[in-house]
Amino acid sequence: MRARGILSFTIAGGGKHSAMSTREKLRSIRLSLRFIAPLAVTLALLAYGLVPLVDRLTLRWWVSDLDTRSQLIANTLQDQLPALAEQGAAAKINLLFMRAIQDERLYALAYCDTTNRLRYQTPTYPPSLGCNPPANPDVEGGSVVRLRQGPLHVVKHPIYQGTDRIGSLVLVHDMSFVERRSADTRRYLIGMFVILGVIISLVTVSIAHLSWRGWVAGARALLRGEGILQPFSQTPSGDMHPLASDLRALLRELDMDRRGRDREGTWSPEMLRGVLRDQLFGDEIIVVSNREPFIHVRTDRGVELQRPASGLVTALEPVMRACSGTWIAHGSGSADRETADRHGRLRVPPEKPAYTLRRVWLSRQEEEGYYAGLANEGLWPLCHIAHVRPVFRTDDWMQYRRVNQRFADAVQEEARTEDPVVLVQDYHFALLPRLIRERLPKATIITFWHIPWPNPESFGICPWREEILSGLLGSTILGFHTRFHGQNFVETVDRCLEARIERESSTISYRGHLTRVENYPISIQWPSEWADNQLSVPLCRAKVLRIEQLPDDVLLGVGVDRMDYTKGILERFLAVERLLELHPELVGRFVFVQIAAPSRSTLEEYQNFESRMRTLAARVNARFGRDGYRPIHLKAEHHPAEIVNEYYRAANVCVVTSLHDGMNLVAKEFIASRDDEQGVLVLSQFTGAARELHDSLLVNPYHGEQCADALYRALTMPADEQRVRIRSMRRLVQEFNVYRWAGAMLLDAARLRQRHRVSQRIVEHQREAPVHSE
Repeated sequence: MRARGILSFTIAGGGKHSAMSTREKLRSIRLSLRFIAPLAVTLALLAYGLVPLVDRLTLRWWVSDLDTRSQLIANTLQDQLPALAEQGAAAKINLLFMRAIQDERLYALAYCDTTNRLRYQTPTYPPSLGCNPPANPDVEGGSVVRLRQGPLHVVKHPIYQGTDRIGSLVLVHDMSFVERRSADTRRYLIGMFVILGVIISLVTVSIAHLSWRGWVAGARALLRGEGILQPFSQTPSGDMHPLASDLRALLRELDMDRRGRDREGTWSPEMLRGVLRDQLFGDEIIVVSNREPFIHVRTDRGVELQRPASGLVTALEPVMRACSGTWIAHGSGSADRETADRHGRLRVPPEKPAYTLRRVWLSRQEEEGYYAGLANEGLWPLCHIAHVRPVFRTDDWMQYRRVNQRFADAVQEEARTEDPVVLVQDYHFALLPRLIRERLPKATIITFWHIPWPNPESFGICPWREEILSGLLGSTILGFHTRFHGQNFVETVDRCLEARIERESSTISYRGHLTRVENYPISIQWPSEWADNQLSVPLCRAKVLRIEQLPDDVLLGVGVDRMDYTKGILERFLAVERLLELHPELVGRFVFVQIAAPSRSTLEEYQNFESRMRTLAARVNARFGRDGYRPIHLKAEHHPAEIVNEYYRAANVCVVTSLHDGMNLVAKEFIASRDDEQGVLVLSQFTGAARELHDSLLVNPYHGEQCADALYRALTMPADEQRVRIRSMRRLVQEFNVYRWAGAMLLDAARLRQRHRVSQRIVEHQREAPVHSE
């Protein structure tokens, strides 16, 4: 009986264990299916969508290949066929054709005269084709027709004798091999997806099981006070609750950060405000820049409001409308003082106030030394490869330091909390991050360098390189347009300072402070503020042509820049001159309008540049102008943004030929303006935008003939190709707009602030632990 009881117990226990094992297996299977089922469905849908796409692409590739082969064969026969046709040598022509169709893919040849009468043909030539092969709108290049012989590729090439066209050569290629290869491709593609699905499923399930178990175990240990929190296990459990709450909140914030970065929708002001509310908890935002978003100028008509021609303002102004906060800038307008209160503050924009503009007043001496001197005669040419020698003067440096201190004081005055988020903009304030850090140690300082950063050898020219680098390393986050510029900065710090650099995490530790170096490609507002009220493209073109006094059929090019030697305006005019030399038929038909807003006109280098620009434009106009026609219309004056937008919409081509540029927002503004999906962008390869706008025509602005060829290609580009290129670039500009740019920086700042707050709580618990143990 005892043995039976033991046996009975063992069987019962084994049954219970078996039941638990079965449940575990079922749970494991359900977990696996959660990963495998969506993956299988996704791969099936992907295969379903890709197979016809691959078929179409394969057909296009082969048609393109056959077009090229046809052109080569036609060029070969061009040498003999005109003379034989003129002699009426039918036997020799037939022999020539029969030799040509020995090619396994060339099916038939025929020759038609100028009256479209079939004169000579190979026996294999289908009579139904005649001399006018049917067009196929779905295929670029030659036509693809289906006859009883199967699918055929038919293309017609003109035959010339001298400059006179004497007939046409019709080439017919057999395309049955394309169908066979397409079938093979489909089988390979489906097989590949099946194998890929099996492999991915196995790897995904294995990793998911291991990752989930490890993550859950680690999170439980962390929140129980184990692992890295082991020293706090002796503290009262009540004191651990706030820390555990902070950790849970941090995990939620990190998850929100991931979701914010992975949003598929277009970033908008509402989405940016959501980031401020949900991830920065409505923390205070302060922007600091030299250029103010709105300038009040005294004119003969009274006080007028102007928006400066500045890429920085173009990018930041819509962000500030979304974020509110305070914008601190130099009050440079002649009527700025009388339009602000006694503290230099006013609410802007005037029509719908959304944020506060705080103006800082500078003396003439400060402005000349800080802005005109060190910033624009020293740092600007130092950071741009434009072959202009930088000038450094000690007096300018002293004014630069003094003005940076003035702006640091203004930030401290405007800050309502001890830890605001401060966005410092550009090369005018290289010392400002360190100065703010000294006044507001808990502030999160995001510095964005809007211009290129040179290599260490070039930056070594600056006499105050250590001070500038130290100032920038007071930032929490230091942003550049491109990773290349960020790497140049890291290399410069490595060369000039004693700092600890973590290249994998892209961080620099200097004087006990950690700075993260990141790339944030800047962009523009999408949609533009006047998108709903702008004139249609035909009306914009009619308006611009009326203003410029141009005929309706003119080919219009446009360039929009500040009057600056880095923008490649001279190179642009030389390209226009070379275009008219190479294509005299465009004289009288092509006009290039250059909008050049005056900038830094007190500096000698800029005065000389303006003189050279006007002289070159006058020379080109004198050489090619006639009967009121001028190929270059130079408009050296300020234009409101909505007027510039009309020129964008009216143009056939927009030309950006910067010699060196951090980003260049003109290129993106042109793309955004063309909701008709027409127009071509010619873009310098030396701009940051060239790394994003791959469907533009990229040029080397120093290569005049290349630029002229790109202009000609733009002016003669088919409408369908324009549509494909513009549509692709518009999607990119829409997705990566200025709100996404600002959101990326603010999300990074939010994550760092949360980490800092958790670290502070840990330190506080470390300090309190001995007290509780007593």
